[in-house]
Amino acid sequence: MSTAVAQEVPNEDQLDQACAWIARLRSDALSAADRRNFANWMNASPAHRDAFDQMAELWGDLGALAHMPADELFPESRPGRQPTTAANDAGWNPAQWLMGGGLVAACLVVTLWIGNQWLAGEQSVAQLYATNVGETRTITLSDGSRVQLNTDTELQVRYSREERRTELLRGEAYFDVARQTARPFTVAAGKANIRVLGTKFNIERNPDNTRVSVTGGTVAVSETESGSGLRPESVKLAKNQKISVSGIGLGEVSTTSAEEALDWTRGVLVFEQTPLAEALEELNRYLQVPAAAETSVRNRKLSGTFELSDPDNTLKAIAAALDLEQDRSDPDLTLLSPRRN
Repeated sequence: MSTAVAQEVPNEDQLDQACAWIARLRSDALSAADRRNFANWMNASPAHRDAFDQMAELWGDLGALAHMPADELFPESRPGRQPTTAANDAGWNPAQWLMGGGLVAACLVVTLWIGNQWLAGEQSVAQLYATNVGETRTITLSDGSRVQLNTDTELQVRYSREERRTELLRGEAYFDVARQTARPFTVAAGKANIRVLGTKFNIERNPDNTRVSVTGGTVAVSETESGSGLRPESVKLAKNQKISVSGIGLGEVSTTSAEEALDWTRGVLVFEQTPLAEALEELNRYLQVPAAAETSVRNRKLSGTFELSDPDNTLKAIAAALDLEQDRSDPDLTLLSPRRN
């Protein structure tokens, strides 16, 4: 009989220590004793490694600060300003560094210490994976990451020594990313850029927006571009959070669940107070003739679980649930509108 071992989750103190270590590793004053202390800290607990990985994820969207060491950005946190003592010569005290401002620097400065361990490699050949309407597929990438492709989906993958780059060209996919601290995993999808080290998330690319739902870990989501002279906005999503990204920017972060985000992997669609227009975007992946909602009913809320084995019948069920009628006068579009008395 085997006993399950609970995974140790990093606490706030450990995350603060990780921030301080990142700042120290970026400093010109790093000593051999610091390196030994860092190795001991990392090996002391799996939670320390996880905390360091989470803080290292900050480097994905911090821009120009990436190229400046912490002591230049925040001179007051420079270790050399502290009085030299025998204790300091023997090693480094993370608590002292935190009190000196190193934590602030760590959370603002990119840690290239890890990424620089990789030498620049040649561009790899892009691989293309696709599904037809009504087909789903699960692929395993070279790093062990697994991706489930929904119907009518196309994914391009290009790995290098420095980055695991993918692009969701159309459709929907669920990513279970293998953790590699030194090589981030990125997804470009419409107006959204997604960056992680190792986590689980679902991306749904629609004509007008891209929706990202996180079922495990932390995901950084940013705009691909913004107004002239403005830096693209970004946000960190945690487990059971989702966001929509469109041409007008980032939407509001809201709650979700694994059941809702991954309903399609079970052959159903689950809606919880979902606007009709959004529900139809999901259903259209399975319909041969797409459906749309008249303006007056686009925001009607839909709740329920609907089978995907017969998408046309599902559309009828949705129309009945919201007291709508289907107009099929256009052979290329089914329009839902208020039922006439």
